[in-house]
Amino acid sequence: MSCILNIETSTNVCSVAVSQDGQCIFEKEDHSGPNHAEKLGTFVDEALSFTDNHAIPFDAVAVSCGPGSYTGLRIGVSMAKGICYGRGLKLIGVPTLEVLCVPVLLHEMVEEEDALLCPMLDARRMEVYAQILDRGLKEIRPIHADVVEADTYKEWLDAHPVYFFGNGAAKCKDVITHPNAHFISGIEPLAKNMMPLAEKRNANEKWEDVAYFVPFYLKNFVAKLPRKLL
Repeated sequence: MSCILNIETSTNVCSVAVSQDGQCIFEKEDHSGPNHAEKLGTFVDEALSFTDNHAIPFDAVAVSCGPGSYTGLRIGVSMAKGICYGRGLKLIGVPTLEVLCVPVLLHEMVEEEDALLCPMLDARRMEVYAQILDRGLKEIRPIHADVVEADTYKEWLDAHPVYFFGNGAAKCKDVITHPNAHFISGIEPLAKNMMPLAEKRNANEKWEDVAYFVPFYLKNFVAKLPRKLL
């Protein structure tokens, strides 16, 4: 038996889920905006209280490790590491773009056997964090910060149906017009979709070093000056 606390804060959505032997036994989500600092602690406290009240011991904490929002990732990873330190638990890092793929595969939104998946996270303007994988989540092209143009993914579109999804995909729909391009809306990285990926990593003992683990930001954080000087 295994019980894993899953934390996802890579975008504006804040979510926490608890999985026990592959089943979701607790779930909390907030879609109202980037308020992870306010919501995450409450969600985690509720999850810990739930498992403690039911005498369910945790084995590990899984956290969405990027890419994504610099601030969101930092908050989520800090929380996960704190719980691991405090309770002596294993830490599991789950790539955010793989999390996006889970509902697409789980709900059979892709029909073609040779289809490729291109999860996308918004990185401002016409830039996205994107990766290309096959239906088995084998990496075909590593994660890049792509400035999307009509031919950015031509190499793969010429040979395969490619499904684009995630919060960065909508703005690319009018740019990527190849006949093999398909767009799926409404896909967000959520803690409940981390569960199968986290359970697999836990079973394979693919744990992170709690002391040295950091999120995969992909790009360096750039601080912005306020619009109005005080």
